[in-house]
Amino acid sequence: MTDQPTKLSHFDASGQAHMVDVSAKAETCREAVASAFVELNEAVLAALPQNPKGNPLEVARFAGIQAAKRTSELIPMCHPLALSFVDVQATIVPGGVDIRATAATVAGTGVEMEAMTAASIAALTVYDMTKALDKGIRIREIVLESKTGGKSGPYHRPVKP
Repeated sequence: MTDQPTKLSHFDASGQAHMVDVSAKAETCREAVASAFVELNEAVLAALPQNPKGNPLEVARFAGIQAAKRTSELIPMCHPLALSFVDVQATIVPGGVDIRATAATVAGTGVEMEAMTAASIAALTVYDMTKALDKGIRIREIVLESKTGGKSGPYHRPVKP
């Protein structure tokens, strides 16, 4: 991995926000994985299979995939990317739903924001699909797990002890 940047990339010399010019960057295969956790109580977890709106985890998966494709419409300085692959998995685990989103492309800029957006929107969709049962649902730990490709090289989030 190369040295960490010393300044924010989305600001010009005068401090004004701008989209980064990536036209000179080489196109490389890039992939990013992000995750989120939706904390649900036992009653909500037990009710997931009987949700009258449909299977919340499948709806969340589809919402996350759609969100990844629309990231540049939601986050002003993100470049529109032709995504090669998007996958969102929502898994019931003790205490809630674990969401894992993967995005990939061949481009001159990374797909971290697409993976993070997919995980975030999938988590919000789980909330939307279950909020009738509990308004105290918490969405936690939306994080970048890993990324590959590009000038800065690979990144892997350190494993918690």
